[in-house]
Amino acid sequence: MRTHLFIAQRYLRSRSRSGFISLISYLSIGGVTIGTAALIIVMSVMNGFESEVRQRILGADAHLRLTTYGDRGISDWPEAAAIVRKLPHVTGVSPYVFEKGMLRVGNTSEGVMARGVDPATLSEVSDLPKHLLSGSVNFARDGLPGIIVGRFLAERLGVAVGDTVVLFSPAGMTSTFSAPAVRKFVLTGVFQTGLFEFDDVIAYLDVNVARDLFKRGERVDGLEIKLDNLYLADKVKLELESRFDQPYYAQTWFELRRTLFSWMKIEKWMWTIILSLIIMVAAFNILSTLIMVAMEKRRDIGILKAMGARDRDVARIFSTQGLIVGVVGGVLGTVIGFLVCLGQLRYHWVALPSDIYFLEALPVKMQPLDFAAVVLIAVLLSYLGAVYPARHASRLAPVDAIREG
Repeated sequence: MRTHLFIAQRYLRSRSRSGFISLISYLSIGGVTIGTAALIIVMSVMNGFESEVRQRILGADAHLRLTTYGDRGISDWPEAAAIVRKLPHVTGVSPYVFEKGMLRVGNTSEGVMARGVDPATLSEVSDLPKHLLSGSVNFARDGLPGIIVGRFLAERLGVAVGDTVVLFSPAGMTSTFSAPAVRKFVLTGVFQTGLFEFDDVIAYLDVNVARDLFKRGERVDGLEIKLDNLYLADKVKLELESRFDQPYYAQTWFELRRTLFSWMKIEKWMWTIILSLIIMVAAFNILSTLIMVAMEKRRDIGILKAMGARDRDVARIFSTQGLIVGVVGGVLGTVIGFLVCLGQLRYHWVALPSDIYFLEALPVKMQPLDFAAVVLIAVLLSYLGAVYPARHASRLAPVDAIREG
């Protein structure tokens, strides 16, 4: 093995008649380095965005929802919540009511998704208190029930904490001439999660008020469940389904946002494939370099074979050259990618406008498995680039190679 490695290194650094070959070798290493660094940086940024979006969504939503088919609701929800709390990995359970409505202030009206929550258990399943821009999580003030709305919704309505708003519910409209249920609220808080779909339409109110306004009676729409590990959601879902018969069913955080999370995963893999083309270009450079090396070293190959070297020994010399390029380029690219990502984390080289993205800087999350996968891609493509030249060199006849060399 040491002999193969020694000869391979000598051929890569060959300066006898063609310093150009050596230059192409270094360019091949540079191509693998750039491709590896680009892949690592892009994958880390994609991981950062995915983690940030997931954290914000799950901060405003739960890991699991237990509800019923046909929107029947859960009438015995205190007993159901007690059963859920005893399950492994469950850290919080809270009832909810979710219904469409319309908020009105003066002559301005906006559609909302009203979300009834239990103030006593809200903090177990939601980070709403951490996202408040003004006010507090208080669902009663000045003798009126309280309501908390998103930043953009508050801006469109032109309201601030302490203002009175009116919430219309379609639940009271049982016929063409019937009137909707109406309730006055006082705005007790304005939140901003950084996710437009929450900040633009969501309004929080007390679950008991929501049940009365939306004609739920003693029922709630379901239970929100928080876990100590969000990746155990599927496991806990199976446990829930074994404890509760139909019409109960559970949905995980991934199922509730399947389109979004699936799109982010597909986008990450697409960028990986596209940026792998940079390494593939370097692999073609390796192929052309080794073909030229084989042509230049025909005499040396003939001599090696005359001295007893087998075809596979010659092939291994040339495939080792491809591995050297892949390993050196992969390691250098990994180091560069790691340093760039580390610099972004510490110094925020690439800043983002916080009023648009709600982030101060480009998010980065480095994962060891991604680093290992990228290096493996670099080494594999480099090795594949050396396969044809290695086979070509191994098939040279010793006599012909020495005579032509």
